[in-house]
Amino acid sequence: MVVLAGLGAVGYARTRPAPGGADAALYVAISRSPVAPPAPAVLPGGSTGTWHSECGRNEAGIHNGDNVVAAPGVAGGAHHVHDYVGNVSTNAFSTDESLAAADTTCRDDDRSSYYWPVLRLPNQPANNAAARSDMADDNHGRILVPDGVLLEFRGNPASDVVAMPRFLRASAGSPHGYSGGGVGAERVQWSCSASRDHVTRRYPRCPAGQLVVRIFDFPSCWNGRTTDSPNHHTHLVYPDGAGTCPAGTFPVPQLHMEISYLVPAGADYTIDSFPQERHSPLADHADFIDVMPDSLMATAVACVNTGEQC
Repeated sequence: MVVLAGLGAVGYARTRPAPGGADAALYVAISRSPVAPPAPAVLPGGSTGTWHSECGRNEAGIHNGDNVVAAPGVAGGAHHVHDYVGNVSTNAFSTDESLAAADTTCRDDDRSSYYWPVLRLPNQPANNAAARSDMADDNHGRILVPDGVLLEFRGNPASDVVAMPRFLRASAGSPHGYSGGGVGAERVQWSCSASRDHVTRRYPRCPAGQLVVRIFDFPSCWNGRTTDSPNHHTHLVYPDGAGTCPAGTFPVPQLHMEISYLVPAGADYTIDSFPQERHSPLADHADFIDVMPDSLMATAVACVNTGEQC
């Protein structure tokens, strides 16, 4: 083990893991992890409903190493493999027009694209072509199919929400979270399926029979003008701790994603990452492109603003 200078943002030594794996210091028993903070209090006029998109869990094995949000037009620009649900055509060369015309794994004609780095068992053999495709970037091992994917759009505790514009791009987490000292990784957490009162920014060791859960909370304050920005972040930002959006922005439904896995007891597991990120959970991230028909987005907004659970 080679210990790097300084500490990671979660207070453990930043270490260099073995090829294809992650150092033992990046794992923690969920019972030793912090208690999850409470959600902001809902103020008068806040929106408390939720709307869910049912898109499967990538049972079909839709993968590529592209990232059309962060690296459009660059084949393999992610330098790691992504899982996809929703739009079946998403790749580096997708356009708004091609996404709108494609098929989807979601119900209700939600053609949005939802994607995140695959989770692997680095000490087991690669199990398909996608798992073998990224070995040059030090991503090794068996790709796990998620056992569950929750896609939930939530309200804003301070006000009603407005509709997202079609083709809005959004990202949670940072693919450079490890090399950047944890900056940008604050809204990505991990937990276990029956221990949800505890969360961590390490890889959790879950009790027998519990699923490992990745949790992504996306930004939800839109600038009202553009569907993207040069850094892919400033057009859509996070509310403050009370849930209030910054001046000049408008609250849209907040995408909350949970990806769950049955990991063999005691097994090491890692996310795919850029080589310099060393498979750290601080580099976990997810991306979203809204390709809902306007009528479906209107339904989601109505559910959220009227307090329904749809």
